[in-house]
Amino acid sequence: MMKMSSTLVETVSINYEDFNESFLTCGTCLCMYDGQEHTPKLLPCSHTVCLECLTRIVATFARDSQFRCPICRELITIPRGGVQALPPSFLVNQLLDLMASQRREVIPKCSTHANQELLFCETCDSVFCTTCTGGSHKPGGGATGSTPPASTADHTVIPFSIAIKRMSEILIYKANECTAKLNSAAEVVTAEIHRLDHNADESFNVVNQLFEEVSAEVERRREQVLADVKRKKDEKKKVLEEQLKIIQTEKSQVDKDVQAMKHQVEVRNITKKISQLNTKLDAVNQLSEPRENSYIIFQRSEPSFQDAVGRVLADVGRIKTSKTFPSLCRASMETSISNLETTARVQTIDYHGQIQEFGGDPVTAEVVNDKGDKISLHLRDNGDGSYEIKFTPSCPGTFCLKVKIFDRPIKDCPLFFEVTEHNSPVLSFGSKGVKEKGFVQPCSLIVDPRDTIYIVDTGNSRIKVLSPNLDFQNHVLNESLEGRSVTGVCLGSSADSLITVNWRTKTVTEISLDGMTIGAFTHDDFVEPIAVAINRDSDVLVADNGVGCIMMFESCGKLKKKIGKKGGKKGDFKEISSLCITPKGDIIVADTRIIVFTAEGEFLREMGGVVGKEGARGRYSGVAVDRDGMVLAARMEKARSYIQVFNADGSLYSVIDSHGSKLKRPTGIAVGQHGHVAYVVDIGHDCIRKYRYK
Repeated sequence: MMKMSSTLVETVSINYEDFNESFLTCGTCLCMYDGQEHTPKLLPCSHTVCLECLTRIVATFARDSQFRCPICRELITIPRGGVQALPPSFLVNQLLDLMASQRREVIPKCSTHANQELLFCETCDSVFCTTCTGGSHKPGGGATGSTPPASTADHTVIPFSIAIKRMSEILIYKANECTAKLNSAAEVVTAEIHRLDHNADESFNVVNQLFEEVSAEVERRREQVLADVKRKKDEKKKVLEEQLKIIQTEKSQVDKDVQAMKHQVEVRNITKKISQLNTKLDAVNQLSEPRENSYIIFQRSEPSFQDAVGRVLADVGRIKTSKTFPSLCRASMETSISNLETTARVQTIDYHGQIQEFGGDPVTAEVVNDKGDKISLHLRDNGDGSYEIKFTPSCPGTFCLKVKIFDRPIKDCPLFFEVTEHNSPVLSFGSKGVKEKGFVQPCSLIVDPRDTIYIVDTGNSRIKVLSPNLDFQNHVLNESLEGRSVTGVCLGSSADSLITVNWRTKTVTEISLDGMTIGAFTHDDFVEPIAVAINRDSDVLVADNGVGCIMMFESCGKLKKKIGKKGGKKGDFKEISSLCITPKGDIIVADTRIIVFTAEGEFLREMGGVVGKEGARGRYSGVAVDRDGMVLAARMEKARSYIQVFNADGSLYSVIDSHGSKLKRPTGIAVGQHGHVAYVVDIGHDCIRKYRYK
């Protein structure tokens, strides 16, 4: 017979009867150990004897509380509690438990060769007899002298009996795992049913309380109306009863007079009384008509009272349910950047995979940083089945978003995500050139209340106008822009014109948005005017780097005052590049550091700046302030350029490093009026970029 080409795994088969006789049978009475009369007891000599044999031996052969082991004849002392107190044989008990859980192994044999055990190939998942197949487990592959198939050389072959045992164990394991999960599912569903019952009971209580309140109010009003009816009736009845009392009094008086006159014989007196009765008859005629009437009815305010009540009761509330299936709901999130507001969107889905179109689900959310601290967030229901979670991480790192609906986690939750410190631009526009998308040395820019952007394209002697999304609109042309020397721009006092400053001609010019000149002025003190701004009083502030100060002019061009000076002290200028006005009217100047003055020109404070071994390093090339008082400043250093964002109190909020789209020479910055966005003009790349900064 040919040698098998497959790998045969060697196994050990234990005879069931031999094992029981050798290890699970009492050597004295030859009875199987059990948990009753033949309980296995461990002797101090390490031999095991059943309890029944020990009881018989002690009763027959014990001397001085001792007996000999029936196996090794060692003298054993009987414990105080008798042989029952001897310790059990844990090993034998474990073997008993093991054998009880095992079935007697049946070795499958070949139907053709009665003495040949069947084998099983785990690789091919096939049962075969080596005699029938000639050594190979491929049918017909066992011819003498033939070469075994090479494809079966690495197959794993084991006895079929072992395979059955393994499969049975796997089956039991999988069945137990399935049962455990079904039990867990049953517990979860049962808990949900209990919560449903609890929530329904609460709804029942709320409805009952509502209608009890309505009933109480109806009853209160009923009592008020009934009291009003009774009061009106009592008022009328009192008048009628008083009239009746007068009638009774008059009647009694008449009867009394009649009785008195029966025995009267004096004609004169009788005549007088008759005259009095005639007078009284006139008064009685007035008493004959009731002084009050009996008219009293309840008149409804409107015929459709029931309809009005029905409409009111129909609007007392509604039953709110939901088809949302949390395990299918998903959360999506944009790239999270430190110090910028991040929005995560949750979309609810029902059990059938349909997107929900209505809100109102009890959604809860939690954002935790890598230290376990919770981050403040705002959860908004959009009313269309989606929810927005807004939060602002203060530092880079790994964060975790947990979202639950009905106190059950949504799909892929908790969601771990990375917060990066790199703030890349949202949009970018422009390149070197003269056409619509072209710039040549763009120096500064300004944004109007509609977020329209005006960029001084110095090298092209024009102002380029862009939409908030950096779409080209038009060019503004004017003779004051010629000469490639305009470096500063700001909006006019009414935000419907532009004011520019030309360092070469030393002229400040106001032009309309369509390029018409409105007015202009110059001054003998101008040396190198490079930036311009308008304050709340419509004064024109011009930053002159040559003089080293800020000059404040009236709108007509008359000099009002000079602010600051060149020097090395705190608050002195070194290299002015830009200025802007805060919402409160303070003046902010970009220099080697940010210098802040009051509206009157008094020095307030400095912020920012980098000081090295050789003194101040780098300078600020542009500055802007938003409506909340946050200051944004473009800074250039020898090795890098970046944007710093300061809080209103001067503390540093964040840094925009423009990672992946580095700034080269930012020369101007402006903030949008809608949303926390900043626009930066880069003369080094001849472009403008849009960033989020909060």
